[in-house]
Amino acid sequence: MHAHDILVARREQLERALAEIAETSAWALTIARLRCLRGIDTLSALGLVAEVGDFRRFQHPRFLASYLGLVPSEHSSGEKRRQGGITKAGSKHARRLLVEAAWQYRHVPRTSHHISQRQKGQDPRVIDIAWRAQRRHYKRWQRLLGERRKRSTVVAVAIGRELAAFCWEIATLTG
Repeated sequence: MHAHDILVARREQLERALAEIAETSAWALTIARLRCLRGIDTLSALGLVAEVGDFRRFQHPRFLASYLGLVPSEHSSGEKRRQGGITKAGSKHARRLLVEAAWQYRHVPRTSHHISQRQKGQDPRVIDIAWRAQRRHYKRWQRLLGERRKRSTVVAVAIGRELAAFCWEIATLTG
């Protein structure tokens, strides 16, 4: 039990150190904005920014999703078009962060105490985007799982791809 307590204390110490780094880094604004999304807190936002870098280098969110390997592979010839699983190109860590965050969107959209604390002082446009993401992803989760009978893991990856687009939108806001 003592060894477990030591590891938990070390983890908390590392999380505090990373939070301090996030607040003073050149990417502090982007990290704070990404934290407005459900399922993304300081460590996830910091990881995404570290893996992606400057979101503005992608002209469109579909290029970001492609960079992260969240788009379906394709094996086509002639008239036949066959899509497979995701390409898994790019950053495995960023892809995992987005898919893990996507699991939060299966719950009914709401602004919890934690999310409202993270959204304090943020641009109202960012909060609107975060709310729009919650509503869209919840509806999409219900439709894919219920109506289309997709496996929940497949749904989580699909929502993760869309979440990457919302992250791009938030990160590229000017002002």
